[in-house]
Amino acid sequence: MLNRSPAQSARDDTVPRNDWTRAEAGQLYALPFNDLLFRAATIHRANFDPNKVQRSQLLSIKTGGCAEDCGYCSQSAHHASGLKASKLMEVERVLAEARKAKAGGATRYCMGAAWREPKARDMDVVVAMVQGVKALGMETCMTLGMLTDTDIGRLKDAGLDYYNHNIDTSERYYSQVITTRTFAERLDTIARVREAGMKVCSGGIVGMGENEADRVDMLVTLANLDEHPDSVPINMLIAIPGTPLENAEPIDPIDFVRTIALARIMMPRSFVRLSAGRTAMSDELQALCFFAGANSIFVGDTLLTTDNPGEDKDDALFRRLGIEGLDSEAHADPQAADAHHDCTSAADVGCHGHARSA
Repeated sequence: MLNRSPAQSARDDTVPRNDWTRAEAGQLYALPFNDLLFRAATIHRANFDPNKVQRSQLLSIKTGGCAEDCGYCSQSAHHASGLKASKLMEVERVLAEARKAKAGGATRYCMGAAWREPKARDMDVVVAMVQGVKALGMETCMTLGMLTDTDIGRLKDAGLDYYNHNIDTSERYYSQVITTRTFAERLDTIARVREAGMKVCSGGIVGMGENEADRVDMLVTLANLDEHPDSVPINMLIAIPGTPLENAEPIDPIDFVRTIALARIMMPRSFVRLSAGRTAMSDELQALCFFAGANSIFVGDTLLTTDNPGEDKDDALFRRLGIEGLDSEAHADPQAADAHHDCTSAADVGCHGHARSA
């Protein structure tokens, strides 16, 4: 069992903290699997309906030709992935796709562009996309790379709900994957987006050759931000031919579930999203992830440039598990949790395929 000081034992595990240590988080990650899942599921039930999962859809509004050298990404101009660069999509085409997503049950629409940072000439179109999707009654998310303060102000004024900017991995391992943008620059962008009043979507990718300590450290960094990200996407690497990580060893499925569970425990009120890599996951693995606290997925046939299970397969899995889609990404009231979720009394156990890896 996890060793705790008297002060730690007195804490309510369902209340967000920003003072996690690597040692403490590492102890959690290494718990016996059943103990770890029980603790994560207990915290999840105290904050959310465990049988509801939020559905988002992701569209690449500008594909390929990115100046960044992210080792996982097919859209980098540095890699020979064979992906052709495209221009920024027209607004009406984006809105047509958003309408389809809404009809399919998505409540949040995420738009990603393969940029290091947007150019001033592109922002009018991006703003129009945000305004148009908002007018459909959907939540909006953008992932555009780094932003100037002017960009942030324009996105906020347009009504953007979420900005996705993943930290990807631990600070230690980061330079093994990306050299064109620093870890500190990512944290700076996240901080400025939050300061502007927008919600933050930030997570990472596992299975890139990192070790267990790197996965733990990535989650410690996110959980110790001044405010936890509102959404935490956990991507399983899709090893794309032509990228530096094309031969990466896949992460062990049990270790992937451990990562999901640790994210739920450390960020109890955040949405934890199963993102890229679900096509390689069995139904049983996804079910374990939902039990461990994942409560958001991307729907649709593609995630930017990679495959996704598709609505029919997701609907079939939801039916088998008794899961329903969440109407919106509004937090459940812990006090209003169903009375039959009485295991909460045991609290003592307390937006990018990978291209931009939303």
